[in-house]
Amino acid sequence: MGIVKVIEVIAHSEISFDDAVKQAVSEASKTVRNIDSVYVKDMKCHVKDGQITTYGVICKVSFRVD
Repeated sequence: MGIVKVIEVIAHSEISFDDAVKQAVSEASKTVRNIDSVYVKDMKCHVKDGQITTYGVICKVSFRVD
């Protein structure tokens, strides 16, 4: 039986929510191996002068422990 660990990662993008999730996985994978899944826990936007400036996500990243 394998062990799965979950960490919480916060990421942002100036492009989209999708890109923010990709950034979260990309950054986490630099130091974490065996990533299995990502659960988007929360999403938010920053707004300036009536325009969205950044998209933010809080993700739970699951990975298998060796």
